[in-house]
Amino acid sequence: GLTNSRRLRYDKGPYGTAFEKLVSMAYPEGHPYHHTPIGSMADLDAATLEDARAFFRTYYAPNNAVISVVGDIDPEQTLAWIEKYFGSIPSHDGKQPPRDGTLPGTIGEQLREVVHEEVPARALMAAYRLPHDGTRACDAADLALTVLGGGESSRLHNRLVRRDRTAVAAGFGLLRLAGAPSLGWLDVKTSGGVEVETIEAAVDEELARFASEGPTPEEMERAQAQLEREWLDRLGTVAGRADELCRYAVLFGDPQLALSAVGRVLDVTAEEVRAAAEAALRPDNRAVLVYEPIEPADEAAEGEEGTDAHEGADK
Repeated sequence: GLTNSRRLRYDKGPYGTAFEKLVSMAYPEGHPYHHTPIGSMADLDAATLEDARAFFRTYYAPNNAVISVVGDIDPEQTLAWIEKYFGSIPSHDGKQPPRDGTLPGTIGEQLREVVHEEVPARALMAAYRLPHDGTRACDAADLALTVLGGGESSRLHNRLVRRDRTAVAAGFGLLRLAGAPSLGWLDVKTSGGVEVETIEAAVDEELARFASEGPTPEEMERAQAQLEREWLDRLGTVAGRADELCRYAVLFGDPQLALSAVGRVLDVTAEEVRAAAEAALRPDNRAVLVYEPIEPADEAAEGEEGTDAHEGADK
């Protein structure tokens, strides 16, 4: 399962290497997220049966699990079934405490890598370091990214796709992680022969303008409504509700927060959103990945880069 999901998520498809590359740049060597949680193919290939058994015994133990049962249930009967099916499974105390994932508020420099791969178009991707999940500052950052890059009414889409026509897609979203800073994920695919520098200058101009002026009242209302709708969508299905209850129980020790989390987002002010952008959406607080397409026939001529591209495509 893991091997297959790794191949599907990271190794196959255009720009498939982006997530792994950007995360390893944004979180320094030695940080728990420097390597993506799913692991590398080298790690998966090296794992023994005993490694897998020991991991399963340790982490898939009842004292390291949360069960949520959602639906039209009889609580007494449900608890009896849980006791019957799970009660006899032994607990296990070998779990290591999580490593400290805190980092300084900003990266402090712009990190950059250019990747030559078989991709359909040039792309600019960037990861900005943002506040921890569960904080008001993180919710403010979420609203900032929604105004800037959350869909077709967003500032970056209007500027790059509609007005300048330098991009075919422009998005900016929040990736919330456990026990570590969140990431603001910028993803722009260029149109035609447009150079990445042109796009990057426009992005930085829009971010600087937003950091100085903040969102308009209409943008605030729309972004809050958008995040509220996404929250309702997650709670709107039985599986989604179960998932959210588990997430808040595991990460914050309180499943009830799943039902009240959106209230915090609706409570954030426009000034907090502007301040979040000013603090974090700066060139010295990002890891940047630039994709330059290569022709499949040119691989041999590209030397080292061609080899990298070939490996990235074939894993």
